[in-house]
Amino acid sequence: MYRKILVTTDGSTLANKAVKSAIELASTLDAELIALKVIPRYLQTYFEGSIPLDNQQIMMLEKQWEDEATEVLSKVEKQAEKSGLIVTTSIVKANIISEAIITFAQKKKVDLIVMASHGRNGFKRLILGSETMQVLTHSHVPVLVLR
Repeated sequence: MYRKILVTTDGSTLANKAVKSAIELASTLDAELIALKVIPRYLQTYFEGSIPLDNQQIMMLEKQWEDEATEVLSKVEKQAEKSGLIVTTSIVKANIISEAIITFAQKKKVDLIVMASHGRNGFKRLILGSETMQVLTHSHVPVLVLR
């Protein structure tokens, strides 16, 4: 059925539930599991909504984000190992998370995307947006959404 499963994570408690479910599903199906963490690029101009920083400060901030992503994915690897599963991890830098997830899924030819949804609605959803909704709407790969 599903031979290659992609799980996205931001390290939150809710995302960890999605990771746990993806590990269980991959183990049950004897499928390959890929864990993805998308990190932002620092916006470079005031017009993009950023505070002007010099290049060294930007590099330090992006390095911090990358280190945090590595730590999150390391936890996923440890969880998977407990289930006897080897997981491939990837960090992608992108300004639009949903597009990065969809593009990554296409490149890796995954059969299923597993991700969490915070279940925001109304004003919070309008302001904060929904990466999950964007992936659901635009992905040609099936998406399993967990809450």
